[in-house]
Amino acid sequence: MEKISNKALKRSQIMYVFQATFEYLISLLVGGTFLATITKDLGISDSLTGVLSSIISLGCLFQLTSFFIKRRKLKSIILIFSVINQLLFALLYIIPHFAFSKTTKTIIFVITIILAYLIYNIIHPKKIGWMMSVVDYHKRGDFTAKKEMTSLIFGMVFSYSMGSVVDYFKAKGEIRIAFTICAVVISALMILHTVSMLLTVEKEFESRQKINIIKTLKDVFTNKKVLSVTIVTLFFNVAFYSISPFLGTYMINDLGFSLQFTSFLAILSSISRCVVSIPWGKYADRNSFSKMIEKCFGVLAISYFFIVLSNPKNGMIMLSLYYVVNGIALGGVNSALFNLIFDYAPKDSREDSLAVCQSLSGIAGFLTTLILSFVISFVQGNGNKIFGITVYAQPILAIVSTLLSVCAVFYVRKVLIKKY
Repeated sequence: MEKISNKALKRSQIMYVFQATFEYLISLLVGGTFLATITKDLGISDSLTGVLSSIISLGCLFQLTSFFIKRRKLKSIILIFSVINQLLFALLYIIPHFAFSKTTKTIIFVITIILAYLIYNIIHPKKIGWMMSVVDYHKRGDFTAKKEMTSLIFGMVFSYSMGSVVDYFKAKGEIRIAFTICAVVISALMILHTVSMLLTVEKEFESRQKINIIKTLKDVFTNKKVLSVTIVTLFFNVAFYSISPFLGTYMINDLGFSLQFTSFLAILSSISRCVVSIPWGKYADRNSFSKMIEKCFGVLAISYFFIVLSNPKNGMIMLSLYYVVNGIALGGVNSALFNLIFDYAPKDSREDSLAVCQSLSGIAGFLTTLILSFVISFVQGNGNKIFGITVYAQPILAIVSTLLSVCAVFYVRKVLIKKY
């Protein structure tokens, strides 16, 4: 095996930070209120928009297909899949321009977003394995915190700028021009993303035997530590997908927020995450990712409760509080979820364990959104009234997220921390 110089590894770590940043910026343009703006233009309902937002969760199911990718070198296939995935994301902004009926455009939009996340998830575990291979194993917490902080800093400026652009053209009645700009920006970010991966070195992994899917799944499911981590991820995904996919339409349609203001809220969240990311990472390196995520779930519960208390009169205050506190929690959660797999899974099955863990939690997240979309439709179908009292569906769903986060705190404390 060819030895990789320290200089090449240092460069690759920097490229990993840029790769993650460009990928994050693209994700901002195809989620939340940006996605809600496209679906509103296409005439797609709030409930269907919520389900589409959770496609990213269902897409995790396709990470199981990564089992079959057992090449010694993966760089080329990761690059190809990433380019296709991001071109499909750009296409989402082009679809409203098509001279088709509303129904036809909706069908094309749904198929495109499903394909985009399918392709993204097929290669995702391998991409994470490749990128993390250039990071010092004992400094993962600190590195991932700095990587996330970089993404968030760029994301703050980016989301506010793009939100302002969309709002400007929307106010002029020229929303389609804004959509074209977004498609071009995604394409430009795709090029930068590709270059950053090209400049990242690839370690040649040991050759592995022909895949036995049944044995691989059995190995993962019989590992109690990996299953315990999977349950933690299930708690997070079900809580997250109970409310998050519906939050964009709540802010745009019910609370009447502009994209500029929702981008400002995202900035508040990003600032919170930036402030706490490195302290969270250092805490995890000193103690454990289990202890860190226990505390993160407690903070998550508080953040979701602010949505429970929200309504059109206090929406700006409550949603601002939600984004600040939620950002503090996510500053640790995102790093902890996949690092827990690296802590508890055997070295030669980390990628497979990650795929199984994220697939199961992804399915749970999608089914949660699908089921709760009926609650959205029911409440809105009754004119946002239950027993004559004005209520909004999203605060009701946030109760579920709050309770699940509290349960997760006790689970992590009783199982991960005390047993392992």
